[in-house]
Amino acid sequence: MTKKMTLSLSTLKPNVGSRKRRTRVGRGEASGHGKTSGRGGKGQTARSGGTIKPGFEGGQMPLYRRIPKVGFRARVAVVGSNDYNVVRLSVLERLENGATVDIEAIKKLGYAKKSSRKAGVKILGDAGNFTKKLHLKVNAISSGAKARVEAAGGTVEIVSA
Repeated sequence: MTKKMTLSLSTLKPNVGSRKRRTRVGRGEASGHGKTSGRGGKGQTARSGGTIKPGFEGGQMPLYRRIPKVGFRARVAVVGSNDYNVVRLSVLERLENGATVDIEAIKKLGYAKKSSRKAGVKILGDAGNFTKKLHLKVNAISSGAKARVEAAGGTVEIVSA
């Protein structure tokens, strides 16, 4: 009659012979791992804690510093410039109903101060009520400002700079 064993973490054992015993070094010449304990002769690697960092070439200028570095992409080229002429909704309240607001209209109002050719126009909301029905052609607008313009009956069109 065979005893049925249940499988659990407490009954797990490796197969016989599958686990080698660790080599005990420094136990005399006869062991084959005496004297230098398998570390070779003298030097940094023979010492305890004596590891050499990857890429270290003994004080010689390492390869990663010798070779020329090629390529650079500026942050502006990757994500674009975040350069805007900021205009508040209270400024647009001065315009008449049904007007189209673009970069030229903003310049006429005197609010496009940044002369960078990449500088766009961003509309931000502010305190107070907005009642004008305007058609905005801008580069960016905050979500609150967009909701207030559309609630007043206006439209928002995002154009690239």
